[in-house]
Amino acid sequence: MTDSAPSPAPRVASILLAGGRGTRAGFAQPKQLARLGDRPVLRWSLDALAGHRAISGGVLVADHDVMAAIAPLPDGWISADPGAERQQSVSNALAVLVGWEDDALVLVHDAARPGLTPEVIDRLLAALTDSDAAIPTLPVPDTLVEQSDDCAGGAVDRAALARVQTPQAFRLGTLRRAHAEAAESAVTDDAQLVRRLGVAVTTVAGDARLHKLTYAEDMAILRGLLGMDTMTRTAVGMGYDVHRLVAGKPLWIGGIEIAHSHGLEGHSDADVALHALTDAILGALADGDIGDHFPPSDPQWRGAASHRFLAFAGDRVAARGGRIDHVDLTIIAEAPKIGPHRPAIRARIAEILAIPIERISVKATTTERLGFTGRREGIAAQALATLQLPEN
Repeated sequence: MTDSAPSPAPRVASILLAGGRGTRAGFAQPKQLARLGDRPVLRWSLDALAGHRAISGGVLVADHDVMAAIAPLPDGWISADPGAERQQSVSNALAVLVGWEDDALVLVHDAARPGLTPEVIDRLLAALTDSDAAIPTLPVPDTLVEQSDDCAGGAVDRAALARVQTPQAFRLGTLRRAHAEAAESAVTDDAQLVRRLGVAVTTVAGDARLHKLTYAEDMAILRGLLGMDTMTRTAVGMGYDVHRLVAGKPLWIGGIEIAHSHGLEGHSDADVALHALTDAILGALADGDIGDHFPPSDPQWRGAASHRFLAFAGDRVAARGGRIDHVDLTIIAEAPKIGPHRPAIRARIAEILAIPIERISVKATTTERLGFTGRREGIAAQALATLQLPEN
């Protein structure tokens, strides 16, 4: 009598959720495309999942613009459209996993947690040997209290609480059934749906590096957790720009359109404020000027919106592993009055550069009717940008 051959290990798929816009982070682009070190946030999780020896394929759930920015997908990966809510996004991914048997395993991970390690994946897959569901958790280190109207209430016993992370691991058939029976209910993770089936969810040790990117400040936390903290130096750049006022054109200043009888003449939209600020950032990087990267001789930039130039400069900072500490912009114009538009200009620059509005100063002045600005022939702007850049 001979022993029977061991059953083959089940296949493992992964679902990577990258469909949110991440508005709380305040970035100009989806937070999953923000640069973290040498690559976008999304690429960290995609590389970790696609590179794991046990995972043979996956589904990336993302909008078309995110897909275009991250293409091509790794071998064995396909895409799915995101839903309005996380639960619908997972259901969309399950719908395209055709040909995958119910006894396969699946990991569901949020792209906003870039610090995924092979060890966490290994612990989750090992837990599925004796379970249909497993999640990574961390203990709660802080004292917890109830709160009402900004007043602290009674303390909550944290001994029975845990912080839940992703990826979460399931038998594929179990997850399919949980979503099929979910109806219109809304939950914040898949383990809640599985528990509603009466299925026990095993917990394994999580990892502090799986910190979630929610706010802009989380980027600094992630850089530290992922070992990116290095010696930095302060770099300061200055920019200056002038454009002529002409009749019959829209007036763009600081990324917003301002009602006025005249607009600024130029090859692009001639946003003098964003041009000066772009040059200031490029100057701090010692990376040429706006004309080097967007030459007026190139017809593709005719009429271009200047927020593209400023976003480009911000991306150059991120690509170098740096950050923008502060920008100071002065707009020199006799008319129109800039003061009423300062809050909107600050907010727009914060959006384009994906930095807190508190780091942006916008001022305006006149030349007391002297010179070309005083004669209302044109508008000028000067800017300073202060960066923190890693030492070489």
